[in-house]
Amino acid sequence: MEYRMLPIGHGHLVSEARLISIVSPDSAPIKRLIQDARDRRTLIDATAGRKTQSVLIMDSDHIVLSSLAPSSLQVLRADSQLSDEAFEEEEPQND
Repeated sequence: MEYRMLPIGHGHLVSEARLISIVSPDSAPIKRLIQDARDRRTLIDATAGRKTQSVLIMDSDHIVLSSLAPSSLQVLRADSQLSDEAFEEEEPQND
């Protein structure tokens, strides 16, 4: 099984297979979600001291904070999927 990793800034990576959602941290429900994760000790701050621009919700009940904007992460994820598809097309077929 192959695991793709999504770069979330400052050399940090998360597994795309474990990612549920990428959201903006601006709404009150997301702020509560972040505080609840902090209280449960399941918050991972990967911002390197910068402003939080994205909140990644993982299937392991962890919340990951990133300083990259959701639109940037979306582009990185799409690029990753496109490069994987191109690689699969280039592989020689065994007859």
